Amino acid sequence: MIRGAIFDLDGTLLDSMPMWNHAGEVYLAGLGVRAKPGLAKVMFPMTIQQSAVYLRREYALPLTEEEIIAGVNRTIEGFYRYQAPFKKGVPEFLNGLKSAGIVMAVATVTDRPYVEAALHHLNARPYFRAVLTATEVGAGKDRPDIYLKTAAVLGTATGETLVFEDALHAARTAKAAGFQTVGVYDASSKDRQVALREECDYYLTDFHDFPSFAAEALT
Repeated sequence: MIRGAIFDLDGTLLDSMPMWNHAGEVYLAGLGVRAKPGLAKVMFPMTIQQSAVYLRREYALPLTEEEIIAGVNRTIEGFYRYQAPFKKGVPEFLNGLKSAGIVMAVATVTDRPYVEAALHHLNARPYFRAVLTATEVGAGKDRPDIYLKTAAVLGTATGETLVFEDALHAARTAKAAGFQTVGVYDASSKDRQVALREECDYYLTDFHDFPSFAAEALT
């Protein structure tokens, strides 16, 4: 019997991956600078420090690298605080789980200030008993630590806890640790959806039909 649910944030609950993919473009636009085509692809493998070096050099920005990093962080923080949207159907889905007596938490690689800002902006913090981040746990989602510690906070065993993830590697980690996994479609990882569907115990293309999900996964 399912008693708990652990949710990833970006790409699972939030339609936020486009922001991460285009943060450089959004930041430059705020400076009145038009990004060159393909900037997101160029910056994707870079750390924020490397991105700052690149932006300063490529766009001749009259700023230090530290100022650019601070500016990019402000851009991202502003998105989470004022704009970050739930995926369609998420509020109703969370209400359904709450009504079913399922205790919930967020486990994410996103840093806490962004997470708390988004949940506050969306009036969603009361749904979740806890929020755990990879930075605070000290391990990414290639290890099960964050899921195990979140379940411990919820007071639920792995086998009675659902883990909702859009990332294939994270879903594999959770499943290998004994959790029941729910793959969630996100356009940012559309090329891995077949594998995600095969890996997970359940799969959602969206959050619209809670009754059908409940009938399959909660009974």
